Amino acid sequence: MSDVVMSRAELGTADLPLYQGIGLDQVTLVESEAQAAEAQAALMASDAIGFDTESKPTFLKGEVSTGPHLVQLASDRHAWLFPVSRAHGNTALKAILESPQVLKVGFGLGNDRSALKARLGVTLQNVLDLGETLRGPGHRGTVGAKVAVAHFFGQKFQKSKKTGTSNWASSRLNERQVLYAANDAYVALQLYRAWLRSQGTPG
Repeated sequence: MSDVVMSRAELGTADLPLYQGIGLDQVTLVESEAQAAEAQAALMASDAIGFDTESKPTFLKGEVSTGPHLVQLASDRHAWLFPVSRAHGNTALKAILESPQVLKVGFGLGNDRSALKARLGVTLQNVLDLGETLRGPGHRGTVGAKVAVAHFFGQKFQKSKKTGTSNWASSRLNERQVLYAANDAYVALQLYRAWLRSQGTPG
């Protein structure tokens, strides 16, 4: 899939229609053990799920990140956001992320393995970093979700830098944060399905 790697100019992303993604009615911010159990049941029944994390940004020189502060997981129809600072949901989260049966797919997952191990004692299993998979052999760097959405869907994946660098450790996430985080996980799974289809494998 080395043909996925192309410049923004070639893609003409500015002229593409917007990728709509998942809506608020399809997102659950896990705030109880009951919601965590519901998420675990749905996600563990999937062959693959979208996966991402968010961390409160660090701005000072030498400042060490205390993230991740939010873990996002998505099925084909729903996304669940797990605030790491809350005790409820961590057992379910650990079971999902450590499951060898469920494939976790995402972009730019290089630091997540060590961060989750340090923060939650989670040993990630069965993970696919699409950023590396889609770049193809002989290419440097990784493919991002924006390039992949343009390539596979002919759409523009819009991401707000302001929201991306907001306080993910906040006890109350706003709607923009919820949608931003949910779609990072959701779009990864949709792109994984599209990539499988492009390889002639049922997605």
